[in-house]
Amino acid sequence: MTERTVYCGLVNDQYLGKEITLKGWVQKRRDLGSLIFVDLRDREGFCQVVFNTERLSKEDFELANLIRSEYIIEVTGELAKRADDQINPQIKTGRYELYANSLTIYSRAKTPAIYIENDLDVDEEVRLRNRMLDLRRPKMQANIRLRHKVTRTIRNYLDERGFIDVETPMLTKSTPEGARDYLVPTRREGGAFFALPQSPQLFKQLLMGAGIDRYYQIVKCFRDEDLRGDRQPEFTQVDIETSFLSQREIQGYIEEMLKEVVKETRGISIQEAFPTMTYAQAMEEYGTDKPDIRFDMKLKDLSQWAKTSEFGVFKNTVSNGGQVKAINLKGLADEYTRKTADALVDIVKPYKAKGLAWVKVLEDGFNGPIAKFFNGEDQVLIKKRLEAEKGDILFFVADQKDVVASSLGALRNHLAKKHALYDTAELAFLWVTDWPLFEYDDETQRYVAMHHPFTAPQNDDVEALKENPADAKAKAYDIVLNGYEVGGGSLRIYQREMQDQMFELLGFTDEEARKQFGFLLEGMDYGFPPHGGIALGLDRLVMILAQEPNIREVIAFPKNGRGHDLLTDAPSIVSMDQLAELHLKLKGSD
Repeated sequence: MTERTVYCGLVNDQYLGKEITLKGWVQKRRDLGSLIFVDLRDREGFCQVVFNTERLSKEDFELANLIRSEYIIEVTGELAKRADDQINPQIKTGRYELYANSLTIYSRAKTPAIYIENDLDVDEEVRLRNRMLDLRRPKMQANIRLRHKVTRTIRNYLDERGFIDVETPMLTKSTPEGARDYLVPTRREGGAFFALPQSPQLFKQLLMGAGIDRYYQIVKCFRDEDLRGDRQPEFTQVDIETSFLSQREIQGYIEEMLKEVVKETRGISIQEAFPTMTYAQAMEEYGTDKPDIRFDMKLKDLSQWAKTSEFGVFKNTVSNGGQVKAINLKGLADEYTRKTADALVDIVKPYKAKGLAWVKVLEDGFNGPIAKFFNGEDQVLIKKRLEAEKGDILFFVADQKDVVASSLGALRNHLAKKHALYDTAELAFLWVTDWPLFEYDDETQRYVAMHHPFTAPQNDDVEALKENPADAKAKAYDIVLNGYEVGGGSLRIYQREMQDQMFELLGFTDEEARKQFGFLLEGMDYGFPPHGGIALGLDRLVMILAQEPNIREVIAFPKNGRGHDLLTDAPSIVSMDQLAELHLKLKGSD
């Protein structure tokens, strides 16, 4: 085996006229009889190789005749410039070709199940079943390398600032953290289970109690929850915790780190500070706690006007404690017929909206199914409130506050994507702060922690928290990018008394709190420093930087939308002997 001189995609003028050795996969082959052209591919790109009878021995040329797509070969030869009319400007090595002197075939390949090319029109499940082949595609190689560059930049940044990488357990205790745990049985103790961690939250707080001061970990986490394009059952988290830092200081470190990541991966230098928005403002103006601020189209409240409206649906909704809000799709009224505008109700239905009303703004007034309910004064008021002009189309939702927010927020995002209202290459970061400490759970009929029960309240007056849990605010902060939450953090409770009181507020008995979190509470008895941190979703961050539609495109071996690994066919049935060893029995089995 001859030593490789350079990667195929990195050949340049310094190698011209020299004998070099390239190794890689055959992308394609063109046979002209006494002349064979091969595009040779490796992780860095392509180089054209020329096999001809003048340079090659008879044996090597016959070998070249055997080459097919995805064969793995080694070629030694002389690098030359292509003729001017033969240059391929589509690839960075398109000016060069290698005239082969010798050839070695390392591996032969069957016809691949998918084409090894970027523009691939094939079902995703076929790609996932053939993931090794899929990962050979240049686009996927670029995504994996982008992910590497992101993690390398994060590690370098944190290392230089005194953060210590500490591993925490994968087999741990099941604790209530908002999603279902993946449970792991053990043969040593029948009926007892480990849980795979949803996050290292409790361990990183214990590390602060241990005096580590600044911790980080790029770690696998597991949640058994319904999946979507930006979720996986196992995902990677950049976990960070610090002692003795304020919220502003923690946000400052994270902001600086993310700017460094963007600069290293996208070549974009962000100079200005990330904007900050309160949770209340985000919900009021965007209908979501993760606003995409690359475009405007804010939600406008019309409830005050609706109280005296002639439109009974609006008026009755507000009388029953609901809201009326609207958004303005500027200048695009002509894009919609009555049929296509009415069809947008399908966007808001999943959010429990009972309907979607709309009007177009014309030169002489409103036009549309509900236009007759707006008198002249109404139209003036609404046009002013929504900054509406001729050519705009206005969409209204009347319902309970949470339904209005979620449905109009979803419609806003849908319309922006459909009509390309933002630059897909733009990176719009945003801090969302002042989160509610609690949220009401209709199923259990009680308040639960919005983030987790270790989040510090802004007001440590427990009696006030008991009296007005709906108004309680947390020392919590999320980092949002292009409408995705890419990180969430908070300052933590660090005094045993306050933590006990928080558990009581959340409905835990002393016994339940000790059973679930006794090791944390006991640790607090020995003194915890003021501390706080954040967790960033690495997969989601890389997905956005790569401008990909879902996180499966930036994970080497992901699960599909049903949580299945199609490559290895997992999860799979195991033997009864294995189950018996773990003291388990399948429901319905003998």
